Amino acid sequence: MSKVIDILNSSQRPFASFELVPPLKGSDASKLYDSIDPLMQFKPPFINVTCHRDEVEYVPNGDGTYTKMTLAKRPSTIAIVAAIMRRYPQLEIVPHVICGGASRSRVESELLDLHFLGIRNVVALRGDAIPGQRFFIPEADGFSHSSELVAMIRNLNQGSYLDPTVKKGLPTDFCVGVAAYPEKHFEAANLDVDIQHLKAKVEAGADYIVTQMFFDNSQYFRFVERLREAGITVPVIPGLKPITSQRQIDLLPRSFHIDIPQALVSQLNKTPDDAYLVGIEWAISQSCDLLAHGAPAVHYYTMAKPDNVCQIVREVFG
Repeated sequence: MSKVIDILNSSQRPFASFELVPPLKGSDASKLYDSIDPLMQFKPPFINVTCHRDEVEYVPNGDGTYTKMTLAKRPSTIAIVAAIMRRYPQLEIVPHVICGGASRSRVESELLDLHFLGIRNVVALRGDAIPGQRFFIPEADGFSHSSELVAMIRNLNQGSYLDPTVKKGLPTDFCVGVAAYPEKHFEAANLDVDIQHLKAKVEAGADYIVTQMFFDNSQYFRFVERLREAGITVPVIPGLKPITSQRQIDLLPRSFHIDIPQALVSQLNKTPDDAYLVGIEWAISQSCDLLAHGAPAVHYYTMAKPDNVCQIVREVFG
């Protein structure tokens, strides 16, 4: 099995990688495979699998009171990874591991389960606040920041476990990716502060960076330049998500705290019925420009609907 950092360092040309959202609980693996099968024609060196924390809902009782329930809306990361490995044994899988909603020991157990399956790559994330919470609140014995999670993975790679009864733990061998925000994370006071947070993740042991979606390449170019000035030298993979509807002009900035260039807004407003095609063409142009300026790869957020991404990758990578 290959590590993402080794793939990046040894690749003779840029490549496309993909990220998918697992299906909702109650479906079978066929829906998962339907989102991956079309992507396999491009022989991706790896595919990322997102992770979603359990959600809290209040279910009404007959007497007017409510019962608090914690619900997992999707199959577990371990189940998803195992299903993908069974179907695509040659595919490198990069599961996301999050801090949100879990204690340190639970996160460690998940990482050790992944190691037991033979996984050698993870993306370490803090995760979002649950609906109804304004800001992220860690569990009582959980991580507050993804840099803490990265440091724990580094310790596992050295055979150092949280469980004090494990005296000679088998070292794991994880390559660790982390997230970055070219337009800054919405909780950061400014971009300089956000870059320092990112530097802490790299110094804790992160091997490479994948960015959040953006629609203006100049944001990515300036961001990478700022990272290099700050002494961050690891590879930075740009992440792209093609627009699929005019409504996303409003939805994406609210959900992801990003800007959409006026040129793209104008195109979408001019031909709203063609928004899907406009999104494809914009992503093709973005991808070609990124590669022309030295991006090591392009990471596509497929949202489990790969048709438009397939059109983009076919045009860009041939």
